[in-house]
Order: sequence, then structure tokens, then C-alpha cells
Amino acid sequence: MSGTQPAASGPLLSVRDLSVVFGRRGQPGFTAVDRVSFDVAPGEVVGIVGESGSGKSVTSMAVMGLLPPRGVAVTGQALYRGRDLLTLPDRERARYRGAELAMVFQDPMTSLNPVVTVGVQVTEVLHAHERITRAAAKEQAIDLLRRCGIPDPARRFGEYPHQLSGGMRQRALIATALACKPKLLICDEPTTALDVTIQAQVLELLVELVNDLGTAMIMITHDLGVVAGLCDRVNVMYAGRIVERAGACELFAHPRHRYTQGLLNSIPRLDGDRSQPLTPIPGTPRDVIGWAKACAFAPRCRYVTDACVRGDLELVAMAPSHDVRCVHPAESPQVEPTQEDPSRVGPVETTPQPEEAP
Repeated sequence: MSGTQPAASGPLLSVRDLSVVFGRRGQPGFTAVDRVSFDVAPGEVVGIVGESGSGKSVTSMAVMGLLPPRGVAVTGQALYRGRDLLTLPDRERARYRGAELAMVFQDPMTSLNPVVTVGVQVTEVLHAHERITRAAAKEQAIDLLRRCGIPDPARRFGEYPHQLSGGMRQRALIATALACKPKLLICDEPTTALDVTIQAQVLELLVELVNDLGTAMIMITHDLGVVAGLCDRVNVMYAGRIVERAGACELFAHPRHRYTQGLLNSIPRLDGDRSQPLTPIPGTPRDVIGWAKACAFAPRCRYVTDACVRGDLELVAMAPSHDVRCVHPAESPQVEPTQEDPSRVGPVETTPQPEEAP
């Protein structure tokens, strides 16, 4: 964890009722993000966890203003230091990207320009937001590459992305994101394409740089191990909404939502009984119900009852700083699992879930 206490002056980023709807004119839209709200305090590391298709990446891209201008309706607020990023003109919002807010994307090979050297891609961020000479920008970029653990940074400065290994490309992408010392760093599954050893090195690097710079961070991932070792607070997303949020220690010690329990039960444990098979979540993320009609997780939940399909559900405080969107949360009065097929939850139509990004 970052170990940094949230500032008393209020959140650095406050997302309120953020919704993203994809659709074409004259056709019903698909709600990829549905009234999502969360805060990020200065110096805090906040995790957003969920399966592919839960809306994690779309949420971050909406905050950064990186969604396509056509066919997308974004509503709600993304207040950065009190200013709503969603209502800013494109040119003014571009001033925030790179300088105040930065993003590390999932695949560095597709995020870095393949026909531009690594050094130019780092220095162009400096030239865009600071008055700096070419020589000073190069010196600063080489120092950034060195701090990010890239060996022989002066030589790598003039190389192209395909000449670097996957781990070095990800480090170069992190150097580019941190070039102007942003106050908020959004990491969209930055270690997915890396092997376990390099993954651990990149995460250690992120923790070190974030602590050194005092940068707040949003870590988007499906890997609960990453969340456990990095985040202060966690938001669990499913079908476009946050279904549980709590401090990291509280969430892992007392998961209350059945989806969160399912994610944890799907992970092998070193202290677990190796003779017992893992318990996967039945179904797929596409087996969902619209939130306005029922709990979206109902088709996959073995604790489903008629009460789960009787309308919209809101987040409810189950403990201090621990909110859950569930009719039958864990540690509530015992609810026997239904013996029927969990997907048979009444005459409610299921809605297919799209990929993580349009």
C-alpha cells in the first residue's frame, strides 16, 4: 500500500454518477458504465477491480476524455480539484492530460508509436506542457528512463519500441506518463502482458515512484493479488456499477458481496487445501440483467432469490467505509442457496455485455 494518509482538504478526484452509453442514432444504447461514483484522495492508491467487460477501462477513459466523440454519451461529473473535466472544452482538457493527470495503458506495444523513438515520445510530453530546451528535455528524459529501471538509458533513448523488451516498453510508457510529475496516475492493467517476475518489478517501480512524487493512483486490474499489495481502497465493479467498496484490508478480511467472494474463491491460495478444486463463478460476464430490473449478478449467483429480481439496488453501508450492493450479503442472516439453475431468475431479459473498450 502507499501508506499515505488522505489529505484533509478533500478528494483530488471525485467521480459522481458517471454513466457512459454507447449507441447509434435511432437505436437503443448500451450502458457500459452506470452511475459510478468514487473518490481519490491526494497520495492515495485506489483499486478498481472486476472481470473483463465490467466497465473499468471505459470509466478511466471517460475521466481522461479519451472516448470517441461520436456514438458515446457521457453524463455525470469528474471533479478534479473542483473542476468538472467532463464539461471542459477539448483544448483546455488536453492541458490537464500529461501535466495533471496521466495514464499508463494495458499494452505498451500498441500504446507507443512504433515509428517514433522512445526518447522523442518522452520528450514530446515535456515540450507540450513545459517551456524547456531540447537539450534539457533530453537530459530529463534519460534520467526518467534511468529512474524507471531501463539499462543504458542514453542508448535506449534513440531506439524504437520494437527494439525493447516487453518489460522495458512498459517502463518507457511509465516514464512518459510521469514526465511532468502528474498529481494523478491512472494505470489500466499495466502488467497484464508481462511475466510474473517483470510484473513484480513494474509494480515495485510504480510504488516507489508514486511515493517519491506523492502522486495519487488509480489501479485498474482483474488481479486481486495486485490490489492486495498496492491499494489503500478498492472498488469492485460488475456490469458497469460498483457492487462493493471498502478499504483493502477490510475487503480481503470481510468480503460481503457474493461476486467479490467469487473472485477471491477463484484464486489459488498457498495456505489452502490443494486437494480441493478452485470454485469458479458460474456463467460469464455476459450473463447479466439490467440494473434497473434486478441485481445484474443474479444469473450467476447461487444465493439468488425472488427478492434479487425486484428492481434497482443501491449501495448500502454494511460497516464504516464498507458499502455493498447486494440483497443477501455475506455475514447477514443465512440464506440457503437455490437448488435451481441460477440463470432462471424469472422473466427478465438478459443484456449482453460488450468488451472492455468499444
